[in-house]
Amino acid sequence: MTSLFISDLHLDDERPAITGLFLEFLRGEASRAEALYILGDLFESWIGDDDDSALALRVQQALAGLTARGVAGYFMAGNRDFLVGERFAAATGFRLLSDPTCLDLAGVPTLLMHGDTLCTDDVAYQQFRSVVRDPAWQQNFLAQPLEQRRAFARHAREQSRAHTGSAMAAIMDVTDAAVREAMARHGAARLIHGHTHRPGRHRFELDGIPVERVVLGDWYEQGSVLRVDRDGVVLEGIPL
Repeated sequence: MTSLFISDLHLDDERPAITGLFLEFLRGEASRAEALYILGDLFESWIGDDDDSALALRVQQALAGLTARGVAGYFMAGNRDFLVGERFAAATGFRLLSDPTCLDLAGVPTLLMHGDTLCTDDVAYQQFRSVVRDPAWQQNFLAQPLEQRRAFARHAREQSRAHTGSAMAAIMDVTDAAVREAMARHGAARLIHGHTHRPGRHRFELDGIPVERVVLGDWYEQGSVLRVDRDGVVLEGIPL
């Protein structure tokens, strides 16, 4: 059986074609898989599990339909949807994964991450991340009315676009030292992550042992899916 991995869909009302592609993917290939792993940034923003928008409800219903068919679902938060919680998990049947998570995948010790913590040269982002991941900050944010949270999310997206446009591309990618440290700490022979929107497979040696890093692509212009089974690893796009 095949395990599927996706990330960085950034589902949003402004990109209905991507939402349509994702729902078609759930009804098609994903429904025949053993498991689906979503490694963060499923949504462009997630303001809390009480989000009652049409998009949030539609996607949760589709995910629930997938797990109801017997497909195991796993969700790891990204930098855009880190407020996904237990209510979302109960509504969809997806199990929430901590970042990082290490597991045996088709006989290979595999480390799963969203990928943002590997971008250690992006100091401004790492400082922002430490603030919004603080439980006290999250509790205060979730206590605010939905419309106030939506306004904050819009402002945060604008700031993110400005930061992305002004920062050097190199600092927004993972650092070799962070990758090696994470894989060594968890004894992983393979690392799968998203976040950087730079899909590819990178093979190298860690302490003299061949290992690889697989980067999932985003869904801005096409769907990117990683297929893993006993026969190996295949990273492909799904054209619109």
